[in-house]
Amino acid sequence: MNRPAKSAGYVARTRPVVPPIYQSATFYLDDIAYKDIQGNGGLSEHWYSRFANPTVDAAAAEIAELEGAEAALMTASGMAAIATTLMTLLQGGRRVVSARQVYGDTRDLLVRDLPALGFDVTMVDAADLSEWRSAIAAAPTTIVYAETLSNPQLELTDLAAVAELAHQAGAKMVVDNTFATPYTVNPLRLGADIVVHSATKFLSGHSDVIAGAVVADRETVTEIQRRVITFGGCLDAHAAFLVWRGLQTFDVRMERAQATARALADRLRGNAEVVSVRYPGNGAMVAFTVRGGNDRALAVMRRLTVASEATSLGGVETLVSTPFNSSHFSLSAEELAAARIDAGMLRFSCGIENAEALIADVEQALATTSR
Repeated sequence: MNRPAKSAGYVARTRPVVPPIYQSATFYLDDIAYKDIQGNGGLSEHWYSRFANPTVDAAAAEIAELEGAEAALMTASGMAAIATTLMTLLQGGRRVVSARQVYGDTRDLLVRDLPALGFDVTMVDAADLSEWRSAIAAAPTTIVYAETLSNPQLELTDLAAVAELAHQAGAKMVVDNTFATPYTVNPLRLGADIVVHSATKFLSGHSDVIAGAVVADRETVTEIQRRVITFGGCLDAHAAFLVWRGLQTFDVRMERAQATARALADRLRGNAEVVSVRYPGNGAMVAFTVRGGNDRALAVMRRLTVASEATSLGGVETLVSTPFNSSHFSLSAEELAAARIDAGMLRFSCGIENAEALIADVEQALATTSR
């Protein structure tokens, strides 16, 4: 059969309400594309999907709007967003000052991988402004890094104050807004220069995609995009579509999940089996510590029927984990204590289930494991 390989049936004449999935590695070239390749490194026109893809661009535009930013780019994961951002900024310097209370893999990048490449990293208490001030002033600093809500402690950093310290020292402030989300805070409006996300979590919201995002002014995003292209951490079109699809219900999901988290935190504060409850007042994350240490926490988790034992967060289903053996498994007992990750801590990512059903589930798990 002598059939040409070129498609005979596809002509882009329609105007879809939902962005199509441009599941194409490459695009037809023309003089406009060649001009962009030669003059702008191929960053503006669509010619090869590692550089740019229309579906990926659609998801990035939604996230930029949520964060009140000029531009955004998508990456293959949250860690790709973080690592590529840091490596881009470190082209002009050698030192990072970071909060100690950060996601486990972020911590590994900061305390293991960057020093191995010759960069200096200083860790400080996220909530102690005096530590930030001393560390930033101690030596020339390139990057100041923090999370809006620390994972899993849910501790707050005074972003505006730390951003001011960073800028006085000539450093860039990078903030991971995965936990708090733009539903509760926009770090750029508080002085941050760059915001990073694991879009796997609340932004996509369905636990069915791995993705990341970087949000900043257009010039900074373009510079980081060049490194994404070089390092290869690009997002594919289908994953980008799943992120875009999830973003259409972002506000509705967050409203429901946040209300559930508040109700759960309020109820737990009166439970005799709970040592402490960590909830900052907004968002869908709750952390609490049970009596009996990690063994008790595991027992409680495995009595749950509404919440599911799994890593990650931000989905429509409530997910629960014990940080010591999941998100922060690489930390020693001493390092866990220094990061204020208590023995017996459970991390809840509240979903959109019936709040009373979830609370009753937690209460029965606490009651049936009581000693």
